Amino acid sequence: MENIVKKLDLTSLRLFVAVCQEKNIARAAAREFITPSAVSRRIAEIESTVGLPMLIRHHRGISVTPAGEVVLRHAEDVLASLESLGAELSSFFSGIRGTVKISANLSSIVQFLPEDIASFKRMFPDVRVELEEQNTIEVIDMVARGEVDFGICNDIPETDNFTKLNYRADRLSVIMSRSHAQAGVAQTSFSSLLEDSFVALRGDSALTALLNTKAKALSQSLNVTIGVTSLDALCRMVDAGLGIAVVPHLVGEMYVNTLDVAVVPLKDDWALRQQVIVHNAGAALSASASKLVEFLAEGA
Repeated sequence: MENIVKKLDLTSLRLFVAVCQEKNIARAAAREFITPSAVSRRIAEIESTVGLPMLIRHHRGISVTPAGEVVLRHAEDVLASLESLGAELSSFFSGIRGTVKISANLSSIVQFLPEDIASFKRMFPDVRVELEEQNTIEVIDMVARGEVDFGICNDIPETDNFTKLNYRADRLSVIMSRSHAQAGVAQTSFSSLLEDSFVALRGDSALTALLNTKAKALSQSLNVTIGVTSLDALCRMVDAGLGIAVVPHLVGEMYVNTLDVAVVPLKDDWALRQQVIVHNAGAALSASASKLVEFLAEGA
């Protein structure tokens, strides 16, 4: 009996259950689209494996022996478990269950992604989203290395090597003390601020690199007096009177009512930025990742 699991196959068990449910070999055969003789042969194989009769055949159909009742009960459990397995696996294929790994830049995480992912999770609660913050260049590198399903970053020339969809647009603004000479203007230009001291994100921040590039194009340099690692710290340094800072407009607005600062939009063309979703063109996204990409792109 120790080899019974190896010898009983799922097709035979399914046909045995059908016969027991129909109480008739011919009706079970018709239900399973197989010949009655093939069903009888399968039942005989089970009886040979178990070493006991499973069915009693008579002119009105069949009845199940006590040993057959035991096999029937376990066969139904096995088939039900496999159906449950199939249903759970199909949820991965359909995208309603799975894990999605994203790398995103600070601007998109602070301004847009929390609300967007929360909305997505309300629709697909069984999809797990793993989000990692990186600067734009590292986002692109992580996508290229296949470490994440897709990335969200600024639309820069390096993103042209990937499949790319628009996500959100944001505008850069200047956050400054309310006592600053330009605190009350409707908008300002970057060039008019280059005599000021700046607080900036340090390291390889894409925003700081952009500001340095634009200052250099004006034959000037960015006078950075202090570098910080987060937009929150950036705004608090401005509130402390350590300089002005360029931030995404929505980030600056978050602090207007809590800090002694003003937010003035930059009117320069480059201050309007496009955030994009990027993923490898040659690699197919999982069903869950595809659903999230579609959801985020539709929000754009």
